[in-house]
Amino acid sequence: MTNVYHIPVLARESIEAMNLGPGSCVVDATFGGGGHSRLILDQLNNGRLFAFDQDEDAAGNAIEDDRLFFIRHNFKYVKNFLRHYDVEEVDVMFADLGVSSHDFDVPERGFSFRFDGALDMRMNREAQTDAATIINEYSEAQLQQLFSLYGEIKNARRLASEVVKARVQKRIDTTTRLKEIAAACAPRAIENKYLAQVFQALRIEVNEEMEALKEFLEASLDLLKPGGRLVIITYHSLEDRLCKNFIKTGNFEGKVEKDFYGNVQTPFVAVNRKVIIPGEEELAANPRSRSAKLRIAERV
Repeated sequence: MTNVYHIPVLARESIEAMNLGPGSCVVDATFGGGGHSRLILDQLNNGRLFAFDQDEDAAGNAIEDDRLFFIRHNFKYVKNFLRHYDVEEVDVMFADLGVSSHDFDVPERGFSFRFDGALDMRMNREAQTDAATIINEYSEAQLQQLFSLYGEIKNARRLASEVVKARVQKRIDTTTRLKEIAAACAPRAIENKYLAQVFQALRIEVNEEMEALKEFLEASLDLLKPGGRLVIITYHSLEDRLCKNFIKTGNFEGKVEKDFYGNVQTPFVAVNRKVIIPGEEELAANPRSRSAKLRIAERV
């Protein structure tokens, strides 16, 4: 059964950025509802598309097409799986780092504070650690660091303290309970933004998203052909900064390295100096695209 449950963000812009040619070999690291993959296949002629997604719900959207190879695993393992298919280099590596609308809208997945549900947030439901485990078992110091680093929450210390106090009384197992605790710490007038930051921080930790992104970006150095394209859609400042630094310098810190003659050494050339963002028409049709930023780089 095919069920498109995610409107592809910056669809036209990202497909154009790939610069697809006859026989292109493409990685779609974040298959989701298959929206971008369908558009890639429309342009691919006789090429191959390797699509990754660790979410079992995404597997139900796999497209019947001999050119598509669906791999139900985290994209951080891209090198291992391409080696399995005897693929040593590719023309495009694409990732849309947003959580699918489907996952946000299913209460029992626990991704959204808009619904009451189990505090889960696992993209791969076979993974052992869910959000409830982290909230109830991390130390106060670990929680503070988590909220500060991944949620960029200014009063992370207070929030961590309130979580620890609350879980002594009763284990925190639902999105509603966490929302009540966090809402009491939220500054006035930005409650929803604050709650989104709390849930974002927890989701990133549960799914080890930053580590996976780093491994994917590092793999692109080995897998992309010269002239191949790295096409990334980011949604929050942490991942966008990581991608920006990596494209600019080839490392995550943004440390510029120069050769003996003072020339900047970088494995990529940025195709778009300024990030591409959704236009008014797309924002009206899909408000969830509002924080999307598209970066395009070409392998030197």
